[in-house]
Amino acid sequence: MNLQSPYFIGIMSGTSTDGVDAALVKINEHDATPAKLIATSSLDIPMSLREAILNLNQSGPDELRLAAEVSLELGKLYADATQNILLENSLLADDINALGIHGQTVRHRPERGYSIQLNAPALVAELTGIDVVSDFRSRDIAAGGQGAPLIPAFHHAMFRDHHKARALLNIGGISNLSLLHPQQATSGFDCGPGNMLLDYWCHKHLGQKFDKDGVWAASGAINESLLDFLTESESWFTLPPPKSTGRDLFNGQWLEEKLETFFKLHPTVDSYQGADIQATLVALTVKSIIDSLKKHAGDTEELIVFGGGAANPLIMKQLAAALDYPVLSSDTYGIGTQAMESMAFAWLAWAFRQRLATCTPDMTGARHASVAGSLHPA
Repeated sequence: MNLQSPYFIGIMSGTSTDGVDAALVKINEHDATPAKLIATSSLDIPMSLREAILNLNQSGPDELRLAAEVSLELGKLYADATQNILLENSLLADDINALGIHGQTVRHRPERGYSIQLNAPALVAELTGIDVVSDFRSRDIAAGGQGAPLIPAFHHAMFRDHHKARALLNIGGISNLSLLHPQQATSGFDCGPGNMLLDYWCHKHLGQKFDKDGVWAASGAINESLLDFLTESESWFTLPPPKSTGRDLFNGQWLEEKLETFFKLHPTVDSYQGADIQATLVALTVKSIIDSLKKHAGDTEELIVFGGGAANPLIMKQLAAALDYPVLSSDTYGIGTQAMESMAFAWLAWAFRQRLATCTPDMTGARHASVAGSLHPA
């Protein structure tokens, strides 16, 4: 532990459950750009662990034991990612101020007062010898908030422009927006499914974890009637922000039930091509984002995109075609599309050290602002 060190490590494993991303970040609050990305490192999540995580998104037998065991396995993976980035940059544990680790969300029900992230912060602190800041959602939810999204405060510190309205779009398993306006408080909310349904459908039909470069979706045709049905039959899309969601709602079961209902309502359709459904799911992701921007951020002048979806040319092309302002990858600003979230959690660990209130009513709908995180000392 080195409380004087400006170096923090952020670790993120998102709802896509494909890997663990680590970011080494140097923070100087007095700089115009307070956080500088030094290095990144990634580890794949083993398939057996990924399947165990996905199974825990729904109730099942002996799930308390399984959740505990998966948390420990994730903790070891987080520790490995930390050790890798230390070795790759010739650093020691004492060179790092703290780790910011979000954990793996398996249940997100803020309306019921909880959000569950599988994590083992005490184990990570033990294995790495570095203080761990985790549990970033609970305090905000206790104050009546969504506990999400967590990173608009980081975006505010890094990207807010005094003359230009910007939006930052994360397309991970779920897509979410941070809205940065020169004259208004920074806000944020979830738009709907990002890659989650795309990955499910691709794995079911092709046995692949994801549709690389959107090639399979591009080979299909959008079913406009199905797109309208998916949008109009789901009441979540009509909720006003701030709002958040996850696998509790947008999962494989949701999609299968929607498809079954749609094809019962359209009996003349005897069959469908898997690629057409994939193309329609891409359109659903894009439509939920565009609708959110036009309804809640009509004066946006620039959209900065990151997360796995930013690597999908089909999604980026459709976003650019629907908007009359620049749609840019976060790479344009020197932050890799896969590094943004892990970098944000390094910054959130720093903000916790400073006792900065990074969750606010405009971002999460809470009754008051609060400091996000809890500490597990090394």
